[in-house]
Parts: sequence; structure tokens; C-alpha cells
Amino acid sequence: MEWAEVIRNPLLRNLPFKIELTKYGQLLMSPASNKHGMTQGDTIAEIRKRRKSGRVIAECSIQTSDGVKVADVAWASDEFLKKFGDETPYPQSPELCIEIISPSNSKEEIAQKIDLYFARGAAEVWTISEDRKVQYYRAGLPVKRSDIVPKFGL
Repeated sequence: MEWAEVIRNPLLRNLPFKIELTKYGQLLMSPASNKHGMTQGDTIAEIRKRRKSGRVIAECSIQTSDGVKVADVAWASDEFLKKFGDETPYPQSPELCIEIISPSNSKEEIAQKIDLYFARGAAEVWTISEDRKVQYYRAGLPVKRSDIVPKFGL
């Protein structure tokens, strides 16, 4: 299955799951909780307050070497958007990709997604735990703060 087929398929609309695609064209579905959705909404609002340029994207699809992965939240600069617009999925990662960790996510899965986002050009990747603790990464390594969204906090 290709990503364009996934987003056009009426049977896959309005599911209570986040959908991703493996490199073999298999669908992956992760259940989404209301807590996850609230953290996603609050993250988007906080980034919008602190970044006056660029765009915040919810459920940002990115073509990776392991299929299409969907960052819960992403921030793309005006330059990125000028180059890629609303292309779906993006052929490279926006500058910032954020994963909100759910109980169904394994540490290995999150580590792999971090690596995949960096391999596609992300400058920063964040993870947000269930208790809303943020871990920032640059060049695949943990760092103390974000350069893209200074003084971010939930």
C-alpha cells in the first residue's frame, strides 16, 4: 500500500488510531487517548506562542527509509514550506519533529523514530512523556533545551 492510498481510503477515515506505513506497505495503527490528544493540542499552542514564523503541523507524515512515519507534532520553517508546501508525505523531516509517548510505544520504537527523523534532516526531535516531561535531542543526542523553541514548557 502507498501513502496516497491510505489517505484516500474511506475505510481508514475517522479511526481512533494513528496510522503509519511500514517500508513493506503494511499499516501500523496505534490507539490514541484523549490525554495524548490534549498533550498534542497544548504542545501545538505553546509552539505557536513562541514561534512567529513557520507552521506547526499536527500528524505530520514523513517518508523515511522504514516507510511513512507520522510525527505527532512538527514545526516547519517558512523555507521548508516554500520548498515542500503541503506535499504528502514530506520527503524529508521538518526542522522539528515531536513524538508524544503513549503506553503502546516501546522504547525501541521511539528510538527508531528519532533516528529516522534525523536521517531525513530534522534539526531537533523531542519526546514528551505521559507526565509531560520533554526530552530534547539534537544530532541524535539528548540536550538540555531546544534551540528551535526556546523556553518551551507544558
